[in-house]
Amino acid sequence: MLSTRLLSAPLRGALFVVIASFGFSIMNLLVRMASEELPVMEVTFFRNFFAFIFMLPWLLRVGIGELKTKRIKLHFIRSLNGIAAMAVWFLSISLLPMAQAVALNFTVPLFATLGAVIFLKEVVKLRRWIATAFGFVGVLVILRPGTQDVSILMLLPVLAAALMAISVLLIKTLTQTEKPSVTVFYTTIFMTLFSLVPAIFVWEWPSQKIWFAVAGVGLLGAIANLLVTKALAITDASSVMPFDYTRLPFMALIAFFAVGEVPDIWTWVGGGIIAASAIYIAHREARIRRRAQAELSTRDTLRPASHAPRGTV
Repeated sequence: MLSTRLLSAPLRGALFVVIASFGFSIMNLLVRMASEELPVMEVTFFRNFFAFIFMLPWLLRVGIGELKTKRIKLHFIRSLNGIAAMAVWFLSISLLPMAQAVALNFTVPLFATLGAVIFLKEVVKLRRWIATAFGFVGVLVILRPGTQDVSILMLLPVLAAALMAISVLLIKTLTQTEKPSVTVFYTTIFMTLFSLVPAIFVWEWPSQKIWFAVAGVGLLGAIANLLVTKALAITDASSVMPFDYTRLPFMALIAFFAVGEVPDIWTWVGGGIIAASAIYIAHREARIRRRAQAELSTRDTLRPASHAPRGTV
């Protein structure tokens, strides 16, 4: 079997993301199955609980000493928001055609762009604004207001995307001072505890089949997240982000064979528009970041020797 180490970093990153996308798609199917028997908040708890169990060996290997933080409040807020995003997403998967929900959920980068301007005071140029607007046109293509009744349920994946975008911004803030292992540790612990509280009030013991489903949700969620983290660690996000959108064809195929769902043409067209705009935004952000790094490197290179600290040779 060909080792992934023989592949270049971008190819390995792309492979990790494609496998993760397939894992997320299977996870969504298991969420649908579990939600037919259990309340969504209980499924949310099991997702976090089993993810914590499966990630425990990795967390222990990192070592408690490496998990200190001075930003516990921000971890707390990020985890509360993460629970809300997960619960809304699971609810949308349980009530809507799965491919349609996935296509609408592609709007996460669009909301993240808006949030970066509002909360992080980032400067967004005209082309990124046009791409963001273009992405929201894709949402309208899928929903088609005026030609069909737009149920409030159809807005659930968009709400989930907005909440996920807030998580992206919070993680972006945390990574300025925190190691990824620290963020993963506190997020896993807090989200498990926070999801347990509402789950207790609606608790129903799963059947044997559903035990396997909720355990699979946790396992696949943990593995897929680690694969994405690994991909982002070895290559630039803009190189692998296009492969994240394989979730739509994966989800469409799985939903067709598992439950007989067939997405309409507007789901494909709208999903494609949203994905194209998000990919463009990612490439623009990567180009701006590389340019800023190059300018910083150039300034360091051209800095006069008289600026060197005294005592150096």
